[in-house]
Amino acid sequence: MAAKTPRTPAHRTPAHPVVLSDRALNRATLDRQLLLRRSAMPAKDAVAHLVGLQAQNTKPPYFQLYARLADFDPEELSALMESREVVRIVSLRSTLHTHTADDALTLRPLVQPARERELKNFRRGLDGVDLDRLAAVAVELVEERPRPVKELREELLTRWPDADPLALTAAARCLLPLVQVTPRGLWGRGGQVALTTLEHWLGRPAGPAPAPDATVLRYLAAFGPASVKDFQTWAGLTRTKEVFERLRPRLLTFRDERGVELFDLPDAPRPDPDTPAPPRFLPEFDNVLLGHADRTRVVPEANKGRNWVGNQSFGTVLIDGFFEAVWRVELTGGTATLTVQPLRRPSRAERAEITEEAARMLAVMTDATAYDVRFGTFLDFGDG
Repeated sequence: MAAKTPRTPAHRTPAHPVVLSDRALNRATLDRQLLLRRSAMPAKDAVAHLVGLQAQNTKPPYFQLYARLADFDPEELSALMESREVVRIVSLRSTLHTHTADDALTLRPLVQPARERELKNFRRGLDGVDLDRLAAVAVELVEERPRPVKELREELLTRWPDADPLALTAAARCLLPLVQVTPRGLWGRGGQVALTTLEHWLGRPAGPAPAPDATVLRYLAAFGPASVKDFQTWAGLTRTKEVFERLRPRLLTFRDERGVELFDLPDAPRPDPDTPAPPRFLPEFDNVLLGHADRTRVVPEANKGRNWVGNQSFGTVLIDGFFEAVWRVELTGGTATLTVQPLRRPSRAERAEITEEAARMLAVMTDATAYDVRFGTFLDFGDG
């Protein structure tokens, strides 16, 4: 369906930028996130296009790709991890991400100054600790062999017995690009967290940090149209306004419904706001839910925070492109029971589409021999 947004040439900025509704932003973002229609691209290409996958837990990256790729097989991503073509590393927003090896070698240097600024949060626990020596000791330890976190902490404590144990391992994580080695993160297999350096794991040196300009352009391709603050929230960086100003002649500008200036690539897709958006089951952590400062393009204000109860998070369901339900799966014997708790009343057609999508997901993403999809209540939001 043809886009309704006029394509202003990149070298001209209209006197009154076009206002994009939340629904228009929703469809543009879903398209770029491969959620408006599933893509045939290989898993590795999808990880690169999305500039990484949120990966605090081991399973969400697999569910993120299932929601986005046609004929996705979880073993495809697992094989990429085992062959070290993708890795799990703390990067954007000081959060664990699954990145391609190439991106890990460049994006981690880009955000390294932000990781080092985190050290101020642990200053009291690191009193008297020489951080350069700590980094050198930690490198020697984890490159001798991958070390479980507990073992690394205990080894560091032998050098700095008066330091706070948690602060020591946090400092090592901030100072060094540490990856979680396999079998941690492999599909259908488990393993405790064990760490080594990125360069040692990949057998090649990190590249220079990319120009932030290039990263902004990649971000817009996967998350745009977006504001300066959106990018900074996604990347965990600050003071990037000058980067957008450098790029302004190459970009289009819009406004959202609240008057915030948005930037975008001239040739990026901006579908008609009425383009149908099929239901999608997303894991508890997903790029599209966390990639903007203003998340109303995907998360209605009334549903903000409703996939969390206490410290536990739940999967989300996009209905007509927006977060409108939560979900969970329980495995009993050979049966997988998926419960959907809507946050608004879905239509009969929406219920049928949700049920069909859920059954397909269970068939691929579980080894159950029977599936049961239910609509019910399992979360109590109280007065919230």
